[in-house]
Amino acid sequence: MQKLLGGHQRVKVAIAQAAPVYYNKEKTIQKAGSLISEASSRGSKLVVFPESWISGYPYWILPGHKDYDSRKFGKALSMLQDSSMQIPSEDAERLCDFARSNKINLVMGCNEMSDLPGSRTIYNSLLFISDEGKFLGKHRKLIPTYEERLVWGMGDGSDLQVYETSVGRIGGLVCWENHMIMARAALIMKGEEFHIASWPGSWRVDGVEFSPDREGKYCDLFPAIREHAFEAGCFVISALPTITADDIPEEFPYHKEMIPSLEQAYGGSAIVGPDGNYLVGPAFGTESIVTGDCDADSIKVAKALFDSLGHYARFDVARLEISATPLTPFSAPHKKRSLTQSELRTIAEKREISIEKVEKIYEEINDAAL
Repeated sequence: MQKLLGGHQRVKVAIAQAAPVYYNKEKTIQKAGSLISEASSRGSKLVVFPESWISGYPYWILPGHKDYDSRKFGKALSMLQDSSMQIPSEDAERLCDFARSNKINLVMGCNEMSDLPGSRTIYNSLLFISDEGKFLGKHRKLIPTYEERLVWGMGDGSDLQVYETSVGRIGGLVCWENHMIMARAALIMKGEEFHIASWPGSWRVDGVEFSPDREGKYCDLFPAIREHAFEAGCFVISALPTITADDIPEEFPYHKEMIPSLEQAYGGSAIVGPDGNYLVGPAFGTESIVTGDCDADSIKVAKALFDSLGHYARFDVARLEISATPLTPFSAPHKKRSLTQSELRTIAEKREISIEKVEKIYEEINDAAL
């Protein structure tokens, strides 16, 4: 029988609702180590960090200032590159060491520098690391949102994965990917038990009254995480930061311009159960470790009512096709499948056709694939 949550009845999870040390990768990773240790000391077996936490979301690209200075913009992008991570790297190994030494599974949001030699493109990525310190994989945001396209490249379907861990099956999406129906469906179909939703904050959209404010009006992310939890029958761990003007280095070119955008970075982290209701939060306000207990029975009850992979699925009506081909400038040459004469004769006998016909079909298939 399938084991839920890695065979555990309950799993305590944590969200690091905190600010990075902006554009300082070394100090940000050091701070990550302290927060990971604190989450572990509180009994958590999984800790999640917000979007692009290493080493900070580029709030300076958001609307709010109209002056464009190519030198300032270039310096800002250069600082963002210098504070990004590359996979694999010593930086990634340090995160793996933190997870291993604290015996905790880790999902980290980061700015990721391309690993393609010669490229300096940055991706908005989630890193997945096991409590044994094993790097499980990464997910690059499929499509940067609006102004984000100034700084981030597009991901692809090759890393749209769900990972087996000691606490269950974990998948995740970044920000408005959590509105992408087919991307969410892909993770649901792969059986995630924990869905990580990482965000840069909770925002308002001018002229639309679904925006958050200090009085508690919520933006689009809050119904999104509740709906996904119910549709997937899984726990959603929604991670947001708390950032103030004091967290932005004065030497950053857009220090003053980005401060108004920080109004959205005042927390809102939450844990949602498989029934779509909040277990914890949304927790607004100060920097903190947000924790909650996830019970395997919650998944059982939710799936008994609505099982999108079982009694409430109609795969004969609609099915999902995922392109898992990485974006790369190279394509591997086709290699002919070499079948021996004995193998061809076995096929002919099994199909009760002549060996000559099998040889002809085999040759046509290989020619068409070239």
